Amino acid sequence: MIGYLARRITSGALVLLGLSVIVFALFYLAPRDPAVLACGKGCTPERLADVHTAMGLDDPVPVQYAHFLRGVFVGRDYSSGPDVRHCAAPCLGYSFETDQAVSSMVAERLPVSASLALGAEILALLLGVGAGLISGRGRFQLLRRAVNGFVLVGYAVPVFLWGLALLLLFCVRLQWLPFPSYVPLTTDPAAWAQNLILPWIALALIQAAGYARLTQAGVEGALAEDFVRTARAYGLSERRILRTRALRSALIPLTTLTAIDLAQMMTHAVLTETMFGLPGIGQLLVGAVTTIDLPVVVGVTLVAGGVVIVANTVAEMMLAVVDPRVELR
Repeated sequence: MIGYLARRITSGALVLLGLSVIVFALFYLAPRDPAVLACGKGCTPERLADVHTAMGLDDPVPVQYAHFLRGVFVGRDYSSGPDVRHCAAPCLGYSFETDQAVSSMVAERLPVSASLALGAEILALLLGVGAGLISGRGRFQLLRRAVNGFVLVGYAVPVFLWGLALLLLFCVRLQWLPFPSYVPLTTDPAAWAQNLILPWIALALIQAAGYARLTQAGVEGALAEDFVRTARAYGLSERRILRTRALRSALIPLTTLTAIDLAQMMTHAVLTETMFGLPGIGQLLVGAVTTIDLPVVVGVTLVAGGVVIVANTVAEMMLAVVDPRVELR
């Protein structure tokens, strides 16, 4: 296990290093001068020269990248004339738009995206696995057709249409729920859940459709195996066979997919956060791209890449726990 973790950490660090090179090249070598963006309107040539010096843009590009990496690991000093500002590690720079540290901006919004992704993933698993079990047993054709219809609709309807329909129904028409506004879990757990229930449903429906189809196929395949027929011959009940034999086999591929989907939900739920006005990292990224806030774009991209790498590692470890035949390499 220690050797496996060491290899995964090394490979993950190399992937993040490559990602940082690509993102740095795309944004910091853009035709527009980052100092002009940071200086703002009415910037004088003298002020622009000071900003160039403070941001280190006078240095060669490899030196700029080396300073960027040094800031990530040990911190970095930003200076403009006599003033020196220290950015503690992990330093991702300062926003051109707000002059805030990018690391603190990401840390402030990360709990919002994590709350959205975790709640939606749990709901998607409950809906998808439950629907897949009902459909996979094949006893009730009407329910089977209903589940297949749910899968088809879930795949076909995009998340922003689900979100718009939920807002119009529950917030405008029925007025059962207020328009979502994020409340921290530590402040008011009930209000936290109440404001996130609609985003959870909108994001979970699409994932639940995939889980339902995967679970259905896994259960159908497992019930046709020889070990299930042997269990029936020994007199095991259908419920026990489904719980201890078929479901376990069906959950093996689902285990890997769940960890990866959780990371993707947290880092890619841009439409959901924008539609429901949730101040997560997806909305932060949209605003940074709109205003060409390069340090924020780079910081969010690297954090998202790190989350995906960690999720892949966790997925492999979970698969080894569920299926003893899998070896960690």
